[in-house]
Amino acid sequence: MIVPRRLRLVAVLLFAAVLAVAGCTVPTFAPDGSGEAGPDANGTVAPTGAATDWRDCSDIPKSLIGRGASNMTYDCATVRVPRDWHDKTNGQTYGIALIRVRSKTQSHRIGSLLINPGGPGGSGIETAVYLSYGESLGGLPTAVTNQFDIIGFDPRGVGRSDPVKCISDADQDATFASPPDLVTQAQFNAFVALNKRIVDGCGDKYGDQLVTFATEQAARDMDAIRQTVGDNKLNYLGFSYGTLLGATYAQQFPTDIRAMVLDGAIDPKQTFVQSSELQAKGFERAFTNFGNWCKATPAKCPIAPDARKAVTDAMAAAEKNPVPYSDGRKATSGWIFLAVISSLYTETGWTALAAAVSTLKEGNAKGIFTLADQYADRKSDGTYSNLFDANLAVNCSDTKDVPSVAEIRQLQGEWRKKYPLFGASLATGMLPCTLWPGERDPFPAGAATGAPPIVVVGTTGDPATPYENTAALADMLGVGHVLTWEGEGHTAYPSTPCIVQAVDNYLINLQVPAEGLRCPAK
Repeated sequence: MIVPRRLRLVAVLLFAAVLAVAGCTVPTFAPDGSGEAGPDANGTVAPTGAATDWRDCSDIPKSLIGRGASNMTYDCATVRVPRDWHDKTNGQTYGIALIRVRSKTQSHRIGSLLINPGGPGGSGIETAVYLSYGESLGGLPTAVTNQFDIIGFDPRGVGRSDPVKCISDADQDATFASPPDLVTQAQFNAFVALNKRIVDGCGDKYGDQLVTFATEQAARDMDAIRQTVGDNKLNYLGFSYGTLLGATYAQQFPTDIRAMVLDGAIDPKQTFVQSSELQAKGFERAFTNFGNWCKATPAKCPIAPDARKAVTDAMAAAEKNPVPYSDGRKATSGWIFLAVISSLYTETGWTALAAAVSTLKEGNAKGIFTLADQYADRKSDGTYSNLFDANLAVNCSDTKDVPSVAEIRQLQGEWRKKYPLFGASLATGMLPCTLWPGERDPFPAGAATGAPPIVVVGTTGDPATPYENTAALADMLGVGHVLTWEGEGHTAYPSTPCIVQAVDNYLINLQVPAEGLRCPAK
């Protein structure tokens, strides 16, 4: 199953950038304000925060990067929410973990900016930390951090918020190592059995609780967060799956929104099969773009001129003789495929993929596993975060219109012809939700009647949330305004000055980007 991982990859790039700074420090900015609350864009004073249990948690950025941004403070809190918003009488709750990042140069405070990085399963707490290091390191612009507290949260079941954990590390490894295209019936049957064992393990451990991880429930948690931080209206920045979470919130609480940016759109009206096929199309298109880049810039691409052939040849060779790695794993076609997926989330990943495939031919699998493990959130000791556990719990609880196993087998053949590298894998990626033992709680798919203008950002080369979704989501909401980045990789903000200016002006001044605005790639 392909999971949006943009912020994890950004984190890796950020970590490298931070280490490259002299003395392993991050940029320091001179204070230019008191940091106290000031008038918002409507001339009223925003609350400074209603939570009473904020505590210093500067240990989190220290554990992730080595230290926090020197001009930022980091505080954490936990919000208790009903486990089931539809039945609050049983007293069962989840603890939703929050982090508040506040600039020491903050002035004229507007409020809080709530962030979700996607997944589902991505940690908003870690994302808020990564985004706190400033625009020069891929973080948020100073214009935003100077007027908003940045609030990251781990949604229910994710990271630090009562995490769901039901997949063994061995089964994770087995899943990723499996061939992406299960040609023989025996291969297919074995993969079905592996997925059945995984989902049954989740069902045995959590039972009826599984359905409470659905997106519709998490969106209600967001309103509890809004009230906890003391904001009269929500300011929200959602990436990838975070756009679905934001859209669900907008339908449930349309009049409680001040500003909402949805970057890397998911179309809630698509069926499970439709969204999986469109993602196969998106990755195929992105890989073609990578191949074209490779051919045009052979000095940067050691597998030029035919990158597609180099990758497919490497996968075919791995089926017969996978290259061993120092930790005992072997670079099977599945691990190579995962490295390809990982590399397409950022344009900078193209160079890494070309180098990894090239060195693999020399018997060195390090580049392949570096890319694959970044995507999978696999640690050096062989353990995994709960990213994929949460991803299954959320996606499968959300999904009602699942195909049968036989239909997936048929789609596998059909999509292989349309999308040679990615089609078969995206078809079999639907198996866990087809076999899922839990109940379903589909998210709504309708207009956000009464909501203010919502900015929906799309990237023309986005593999994971294809550009076609952008206008579809904007149209469904009824208040959506499309902003286009003609770039590569997954999601757009804050990638270029044009995108930054348009989004910042909307978040700060509530000025909607010009209709039809298209920002150039560079």
